[in-house]
Amino acid sequence: MARKEKFKRGAKGFSKVPTSSMADIAFLLLVFFMTTTIFRMEDGLPVELPKAAATKQFPREKLAHIWVDARGQISINDKLVDVRSIQSLILRRLQLNPALVVAFNADKKVSYKIMSDVMEELKQVNATKVSFNADYEPRR
Repeated sequence: MARKEKFKRGAKGFSKVPTSSMADIAFLLLVFFMTTTIFRMEDGLPVELPKAAATKQFPREKLAHIWVDARGQISINDKLVDVRSIQSLILRRLQLNPALVVAFNADKKVSYKIMSDVMEELKQVNATKVSFNADYEPRR
């Protein structure tokens, strides 16, 4: 005769998933994916950019400041000028000081056409030393 075993019906087993090592496993997976993932920024032309060790301060007499506001008004050393008169003003300054550096300060809302016109005028008088100035604003 076969023996029948009796089971207790009142006793229920406890089934619990151990979560004490879950944080360790998640951390290890995070480290693994961070070290094996390759982030590609951009695929552009292979260009080697120059390194800037520090900024350079120029004496006031070696600078000609060109300001362009958001409305497209142009000012050279605090005098409002037209695009066509840039050549003559910068040429005079270059004749007095061949080491003249043109500091370009433009509003971020200026159209590219105005910027291009000013640069063309500078190119016509061979003003090749140009500095583009910008305000640094950290990203939020």
